[in-house]
Amino acid sequence: MTTRKRLLALGAGIATVCAAQAEAVTLTIATVNNGDMIRMQKLAGEFTRQHPDIEVRWVTLEENLLRQRVTIDVATQGGQYDVVTVGNYEVPIWAAHDWLVPLDDLGEDFARDDLLPAIGDSLSHDGKLYAAPFYAESALTMYRSDLFERAGLAMPESPTWSFIREAAEKITDRDNGIYGICLRGKAGWGENMAFVSTLAHSWGARWFDMHWQPQLQSHDWQAAVSFYVDLLRKYGPPGASTNGFNENLALFQAGKCGMWIDASVAASFVSDARQSTVADDVGFALFPSRGELRNHGNWLWAWSFVIPAASEKIEAAKTFVAWATGKSYMQLVAAESGWADVPPGTRQSLYASAEYQEAAPFAGIVLQAIEAANTRQPSEQAVPYVGGNFVSIAPYQGIGTVVGQQISAAVAGQISTRRALAKAQYIAEREMTRARYLE
Repeated sequence: MTTRKRLLALGAGIATVCAAQAEAVTLTIATVNNGDMIRMQKLAGEFTRQHPDIEVRWVTLEENLLRQRVTIDVATQGGQYDVVTVGNYEVPIWAAHDWLVPLDDLGEDFARDDLLPAIGDSLSHDGKLYAAPFYAESALTMYRSDLFERAGLAMPESPTWSFIREAAEKITDRDNGIYGICLRGKAGWGENMAFVSTLAHSWGARWFDMHWQPQLQSHDWQAAVSFYVDLLRKYGPPGASTNGFNENLALFQAGKCGMWIDASVAASFVSDARQSTVADDVGFALFPSRGELRNHGNWLWAWSFVIPAASEKIEAAKTFVAWATGKSYMQLVAAESGWADVPPGTRQSLYASAEYQEAAPFAGIVLQAIEAANTRQPSEQAVPYVGGNFVSIAPYQGIGTVVGQQISAAVAGQISTRRALAKAQYIAEREMTRARYLE
């Protein structure tokens, strides 16, 4: 080949590369800073290898901040993000406002029919799927079996709140930095109120009566929140009012918590010897009930990917969502990190997998908790809403956040429980009136 021909060929190659780069689409993806999402970002090189015409830019945020920024952008049609991580609280509400792109065409690998029915239903509106679940969860009681054995205690598969209190008292050892129980105290509708709402429902309370009148000063709410505040103040770690999911996860993994009641997705993290100092001494039980009431609070959550309707890169966004939530992604995680680390809670095939059952001893109780969740009847009392760890109405995001601030202040000792709930009741009534639920 002559020098001229070589230069022409080289020029053609450079032109082809430049053209490909010019045509590459960059997706901006906003997601939460939890372990499964961080793992996905590390594996995203496989996605860009398969799709060299698509680049990804991550915006990784703490849970409360993520919700705030994403809600503003999606509601105002800002178009700042092409893919966002939200839960089954937002999806039906946003879909009803036409803020989201339907996701009924994600391809064969996504296999919608393989989704657990409760999860698929919670992410749909008018029969259409508007979100692809990355992982889903109910709530579990996680505990240190060695501490229980030392204290002469046996954790029931279905504990009562009175047993939890008794156990927290017996295994608290402040001199050695071991606290009987760790619970969410950080204010936020998806932080402390995810736990407190579930607790209150398990106590027989309800957020609203059948006429949408807030019930936050009812006997059941007073009893449930008083129990929670007292439990944390007596047997919880210092600074409990600022601890959310991630902070309590770190405490439990470091051996500082005798019990932790929270999202079932944590099961793989606390039982992983690569991350947890107490991995060999972790047991699992269901979310507690009140005893005479068999309701376990009905926590059901699915961190999921949605595509805002304002995105200008919808087809590329669908390609990413299909990759991140498809069956092949499960195989990728299993190959890279082990079956126990596969994002849980979304697929029937995962829980039918012998490899997963062997690697994840918590698989059975997680599935039991998810399938038992009844978000259409979260309380023993009649309710006009759907949801266990939240209330699926638009005003709840604001109400839950402010109520969470009041209850967090009670945990911090800044205000009495009774005063916190009185303020919460006033705020809820005001916001429900503004939203025209009340006259």
